[in-house]
Order: sequence, then C-alpha cells, then structure tokens
Amino acid sequence: MSQQTSTAPEDTVGGRDIFLISNSLDELGGVTTWSHQMARLFSDRGHRVHVIGIVPVAEELRQQLPADLPYATTTLYEAHPPAARQLQGIKGRLNAPERRRQAARRATMRAKADQLGELLRAARPGAVVIVTQVWAMEWLALADTKGCTVIGMSHESFEASNKSTRGQRVRRYYREVDRMLVLTPEDSDRWIRSGMDNVSSMPNPLPFMPASPAPRTGKVVASVGRLAFEKGMDLLLDAWADASAHHPDWVLRIYGAGAEEAALRAHAAGLGLTDSVEWMGSTNDVLGALRGASVFAQASRAEGFPITLLEAMAAGVPVAAFDCAPGVREIVTHDEDGLLARLGNTMELAGQLERLMASRELRDRLGDAAFHNVQRYSSADITDRWEELFSFLER
Repeated sequence: MSQQTSTAPEDTVGGRDIFLISNSLDELGGVTTWSHQMARLFSDRGHRVHVIGIVPVAEELRQQLPADLPYATTTLYEAHPPAARQLQGIKGRLNAPERRRQAARRATMRAKADQLGELLRAARPGAVVIVTQVWAMEWLALADTKGCTVIGMSHESFEASNKSTRGQRVRRYYREVDRMLVLTPEDSDRWIRSGMDNVSSMPNPLPFMPASPAPRTGKVVASVGRLAFEKGMDLLLDAWADASAHHPDWVLRIYGAGAEEAALRAHAAGLGLTDSVEWMGSTNDVLGALRGASVFAQASRAEGFPITLLEAMAAGVPVAAFDCAPGVREIVTHDEDGLLARLGNTMELAGQLERLMASRELRDRLGDAAFHNVQRYSSADITDRWEELFSFLER
C-alpha cells in the first residue's frame, strides 16, 4: 500500500511528464531541496511533474514542504523495508527465519517496483525519469520503463561516491541509463576514465537570486547544514575556537538540525564556545538568515555541488570553506569571490575566517564578486540546459 501525499492538477497542457525519484521525498538535505526546486521549475515550464520517494523518513529528519505543491508526490512504502543482507556460507543458508525475511523483502520490493511501473506506463510519450539517488534506482531497475528516457544522477563527488558502496551501485545501476549526470565536468571526466561512457555534468541551480547583496553589517558568521558527520560542524567548531579568540565580539550562528546536535553542543562547550555559538535550529528562511550575516562558513568533509554555497554567494555573503570537492572549486574561485582552505585543515580555515572578520574591505570585495559571479547558475539558465538535454536524448 503506497502513500499518495498529493495530487497535482490534471489540466496540464503540453509539456512532458517528468518523474523525479529519490530515496525519500521529504528528507532533510540538499537532494530534497534540489528535487523540489526542479519540480517547481519544470512545472512552471508547463511540464507535468511527479516527485516519488521510495521510503518515508523519521519525523526528526523530515523537511517541511509547502501544502500547495503544484505537482504530485508519492511515497511507495508506508514503513522502511528491512535492510538487505547477504546470506553467506552454510550458516547463512541454514538461517531459515532470515531467508524468509529476505524473500518477503524481495517480494515486496517487486510489488513496489510494479506499482512504480504502473505510474510510468500512464505517462504520455516523451516522458523523462530522473533518479536523484542510486539507492532508489534499485526499484526503478525492476520497473517497466519502456518508452521513458531514464537519467541517473549522483549528487556527490566521484571521490566520495567511491569511498562508499554507492560507487559500486552507480556502476551497476547507471551503466545502461540514457544519461548519467554528475555535478561538475571534473567529476564527469573521472567517471568516464573509470569506464562509464554515458556521463555528462549538470550543475545545481540557484535557489534564489536577490536584487541586491546583503548589507554585511553584523558581526555574525553563519553556517547552514545538517548536523551530520559529513557536514563537518565539529571541524567548524575547532576552527571557530581559534578564530573567535581574536574576534570575541563576533558570533557563529549554526542553522540546522540532525542526530549530531547533542554531541556538537557538548563539543562546543568543551572548547569554551558556549557564549559565541548560537544554535538556531532548522530554518525555512535561509535568505533571511544569510542577510543577517557578514561571513559564511562551510567545513564539510564531502560535498557534491553545495547548494548552501550557492545560497551564500547569491546573498552576497563572502564564504570561507574547505576545498572538499570539485563542486566547491567550480563555485568558488579562491581570493576572487571566496576563500578556500585545504580539507580538514582547521587552522587554515580559522585563518580565512579571521581574514574576513578583520577586514570590511575584503568582505565587500569578495561578497560583491560572489553576488555577480554566481548568477551563471541562474534557475532559468540551468532549466534551459535540462530542456536541451531532454530534447537531445529524445532523438
């Protein structure tokens, strides 16, 4: 039994049927933000869009979505299915309860894939299926996609993908799709050199484009992101302990929620940062948060094409970030529209933060350059690139 979350109007004229398929349709994180941004952009172009999540997420990890979405959303499972496990050796083959559990999982997976196939079969000619995360591709691989163009995406760097099992899954499930998209030309080249011959790149679009840059008057450093290991908030706190010692009148505002919050608060207290770190929780007004800051900090261990960097630069807030992925280097040009530090080098990141906190002239120079340079990722330009790709693949 699937969970039908919402249904879009049925009077869409022209355009394509576009399906965006993710692990979950409302999980906190950049992929969810991207999916719903693109769904809205495609809807605005006259396409009929359906956002599909495979499984639901826990309440504490759920992103609040508007009630009036102009497109349909569906979650296939009502509860998360049991994890897949390998039954190895004689002991595994003799484990009858586990064998029954795995058989039941496969049967349910097949049923959900059939349901997904039914949605696709009802699409008009020229339909496009965009799989945003490779785990979700395991269900689409079992579904009937005849007549659909299938695009598989990886929203992380080549290096990050290949440090996990996702690298193997990409090679298995994306090898035969019509196009595999990554976020930067550098990562596209690396996938091609590794043996994938259907790869190209597509950057993320700007979530917003204000008419003017932020005033940059408050003595505030902002950071936005999930409170999770890969986002490196612990490393940011380490850097902040060094930087704030020289600028005691500045504060660090952290916007985000996640499982690591308690541990991060304890880490901040242990560093003596209780008075200079403000825990703001999740926000639905990222632009408002950024306009109250004069510097943006990002200490991620891994990224794809970080939307938070795009947001900060669109707001005209100068960034200091770890050079953790090709996507970061694609967005930020060091000392032209932001400052970069070597991955994991908290002393270097602290130094970049100090440079920005100490100099209004530097903040204004980098912030104004960021505001202008990032416009190359405007939502109109990126959506045009998607439209061109759809037409090319349909030939």
